[in-house]
Amino acid sequence: MKIAPKKSLGQHFLNDKSIAARIVSSLKADNIRNVIEVGPGMGALTHFLLHDGRFDIRFMEIDEKAAEYLKTQFPDINGKLIVADFLRYPLEEVFSPPSHPLADIAVIGNFPYNISSQIFFRILDYRSHVKEVVGMLQKEVAERIAAPPGSKTYGITSVLLQAFYDIEYLFTVHEHVFTPPPKVKSGVIRLTRNNVAVLPCNEALFFRIVKTTFNQRRKMISNSLKSFLPAGQKCELLSKRPEQLCVEEFVELTLFVENAHFVRL
Repeated sequence: MKIAPKKSLGQHFLNDKSIAARIVSSLKADNIRNVIEVGPGMGALTHFLLHDGRFDIRFMEIDEKAAEYLKTQFPDINGKLIVADFLRYPLEEVFSPPSHPLADIAVIGNFPYNISSQIFFRILDYRSHVKEVVGMLQKEVAERIAAPPGSKTYGITSVLLQAFYDIEYLFTVHEHVFTPPPKVKSGVIRLTRNNVAVLPCNEALFFRIVKTTFNQRRKMISNSLKSFLPAGQKCELLSKRPEQLCVEEFVELTLFVENAHFVRL
């Protein structure tokens, strides 16, 4: 008898084939051949991805027991399964030798709840190459990523991801379709790379400003950015709170700080 791996890294295994098929079909991957499934677990999505002729697919699983289970369940996965941590493994080595340039890729997965934000920050690191993402994660986190300015859930991940991706909240998945059932609902979102190759400001400073202001989100921006600006600097954006600013306004704020010639980058 084949024994399924136990839950690890906060993973809840999807047991509804119709939802798994719907998640895979949500991956458009126009003109993208290379796809990585992150954390295949018991293979709910893997089953459909292996039989989808559109893709050259790789499966990245950190848990060795889960990897062994996948090998016994899916013989076709041999040569395509990488037992490694997506958060640390160099994506340049997934499809080609390091000496070759990394081609455009798509990422899909039922992301473990407790590391889903880290997965998206890793995707941001590879934003020049990751052109599409379809992920299932905790509903609250999915809604936060897709939230518009002015929303209570709009935050750091909303701004940073929306700066480089168009984001769609696709559908909600209920607790009873998982083993073991989580205590919260899940949400499926799709990220599609936009046309912004680079921001028209210092990107490192942009990231710092977004994180700094949202870490003090109850304060006006003028107060949270005191260490970034000399006294007396005036700008309409400084009188707002971070959740009121769209991506373009954060770019404008970053340019304002840059022009103040105060921050040492």
